[in-house]
Amino acid sequence: MKRLKVYSVVILVFALIVAVLLHNRSQIKAETKNLNPTSYAVNTAVVGTQSIKDDLDLVGTINGSNDVKVVSESSGKVTKVLTSVGDYETAGAVLIQLDDKLQAAAFQLAKVNLDKATKDYDRFKQLYKENSATSSQLEAAELASQSANNQFVDAKRQFDNTSITSPISGIVTSRTVNMGTYVAPGMVVAEVVDIAHLKVTVNVGERRVIALKPGERVHITTDVYPGMDFYGFIKWISSKGDADHTYPVEIDFLNSTSHPLRSGMFADVHFTEHLTTESMAIPREALVGSIETPQVYVVEHGIARLKKIVVGATYNHYLEVLGGLQVGETIVTSGQDNLEDGYKVNVIN
Repeated sequence: MKRLKVYSVVILVFALIVAVLLHNRSQIKAETKNLNPTSYAVNTAVVGTQSIKDDLDLVGTINGSNDVKVVSESSGKVTKVLTSVGDYETAGAVLIQLDDKLQAAAFQLAKVNLDKATKDYDRFKQLYKENSATSSQLEAAELASQSANNQFVDAKRQFDNTSITSPISGIVTSRTVNMGTYVAPGMVVAEVVDIAHLKVTVNVGERRVIALKPGERVHITTDVYPGMDFYGFIKWISSKGDADHTYPVEIDFLNSTSHPLRSGMFADVHFTEHLTTESMAIPREALVGSIETPQVYVVEHGIARLKKIVVGATYNHYLEVLGGLQVGETIVTSGQDNLEDGYKVNVIN
């Protein structure tokens, strides 16, 4: 009997505890409901487009506008060296002279043969007019004259090639032969670079290369002349990109006589014109999360909806939006720390 009474007391105490807990829970829910607002105050902005000046700075290597390897077209021993590394040579100037005795003799013989063949042809033309020569004799004389002329042209070229000249005006940057060196056809004997005009090539990404046009002005600076500005123009833009989706762009500019640049130096290329684009953008403060996982709250009929977006470049206080939003949508710019997806909002801006 005592045991039954103990069980009854325990059950009664347990029931009282459960009742108290349930009562407290209902009170907490009621108080929480009273504390939670029906909507959250936020500031918003309408998604639109921004005119963004997208300056582009790239580094390239300066080269001469024309860099030529001088190749011998004849063979022979070097008898004269008329240039040194560092010399400025004009186009057509003789750099290397080869032994030309055989070529000179062959040229003189070809000239004599051409003179004789030309006179014979003229004589047969006159005889043919006087009916003193046949047409076959005239044709033979004409063919002989043409053959002699071809031999003369070839001999003259062989003789001229013994004087190896510079094809352009520029600085001699290398010379590979000396007095007594035997030169064969196709051998490089020197290199000449035109640095009066310079060029620099840089690789531009596909999204930005579209904004560039040949002939546009480009600002150039170098580390060797701090504070010195050079200006050039886009000469050409490649129509074919590489594996990284970049496109070579070549800029030409004049060298400075007071601050001369040299081939091989680095140059900072600044594209500043016509790189203003219209892009969808949002204020940076609207971003929820990080740049790696960007999200924003979009207000739809008074309800905050959390959306994932794709961002591009950062421009001052704006983020370029590549996807996830549309122009005209309303986004939360402040007050989003208190929000969750589906919360009601009260726009107060």
